[in-house]
Amino acid sequence: MRVVIVTESFPPDVNGVAHCALQTARHLVDRGHTPLVVAPAVAGDEPGDGVPCPVVRVPSLPLPGYPQVRVALPSRRPAAAIAEHRADVVHLASPFVLGVRGMAAAARLGLPTVAVYQTDLAGYARTYMGAGEAAAWRRIRSVHTAADVTLAPSGAALRDLEAHGVPRVRLWPRGVDTVRFRPGLRDEALRRTLAPNGELIVGYVGRLAPEKQVELLAGVRTLPGVRVVVVGDGPSRPALEQALPGAAFLGRRTGEDLARIFASLDVFAHTGPFETFCQTVQEAMASGVPVIAPAVGGPLDLVAHGRTGLLVPPRDAAAVRDAVWSMAADPALRAAYGAAGRAAVEGRTWAAVGDQLIGHYADVLAGRRTAVAA
Repeated sequence: MRVVIVTESFPPDVNGVAHCALQTARHLVDRGHTPLVVAPAVAGDEPGDGVPCPVVRVPSLPLPGYPQVRVALPSRRPAAAIAEHRADVVHLASPFVLGVRGMAAAARLGLPTVAVYQTDLAGYARTYMGAGEAAAWRRIRSVHTAADVTLAPSGAALRDLEAHGVPRVRLWPRGVDTVRFRPGLRDEALRRTLAPNGELIVGYVGRLAPEKQVELLAGVRTLPGVRVVVVGDGPSRPALEQALPGAAFLGRRTGEDLARIFASLDVFAHTGPFETFCQTVQEAMASGVPVIAPAVGGPLDLVAHGRTGLLVPPRDAAAVRDAVWSMAADPALRAAYGAAGRAAVEGRTWAAVGDQLIGHYADVLAGRRTAVAA
């Protein structure tokens, strides 16, 4: 099968869309298929880590106020790449700008499209503009209605899409690298560096941006015997360093370094309420670390409250603080949550979910053949 993956972000970018697109390309190659990636150009156009297939880069500009995000400029490259690759199916990863152009090119060529919903644009509109949620949903509905099928990463995302009139929605979750992220990487030397007085280490991993609401960890920082560790980068970092004095800011980390940090945490706390899935929650669970996350969006599918961690009301700093304190007081509970979390994700490999994706491609192709025959 020849597949073109048109993605709004790709490595060396570090985010959920880029990571999922990379894992998809890798799995397609592993299964004997032929993928091609179309993505925005990045600063310096670095090739990225372990990219398994050709990548066509489209000219782009950094998003004002958030230079880590790049927006593709109008270009003929997506249409030319899709045609030259002789694609059987076009995979649209979080389509919004570049993905819309990929959708139009596929339509002109009569090719089926699979659109993967990954970003809560309506939530971002509320966060960054204080309004615009209805307009964002109109855009989402317009883009995804044109696809043969839309794949939602969680039950909450699927319900949101259907409630806003998006047709032909199916569930497709995300995988996790259970070999890279594992409890055995717990590093006592690292722990002594991060918490020299033996403090409980509570970590956040992810972008440092307004929608992530990392400032909700301010109350956790004041708990006795607790050290907050923040991994990631983004436009909110300077403000967060002021809001969380005494917290350790480690910057962007990847690969084995990131996996070692995950496994060395005592508690993982995610604060953002706009997650359609929340990959870092899965990575913490694979690392054997108990999770605290808001009871909204993707975490509802991932965290079994009272078994693998705790779900708390979104945007509630006191609830996050109290959840951390309840775990801090009970090492046996933390160990039980961590072990249950690891067991829960062991079957969620990228190979398993990648095969599900190929099944969705096959269903779309079969549907097109049936329509032509009719």
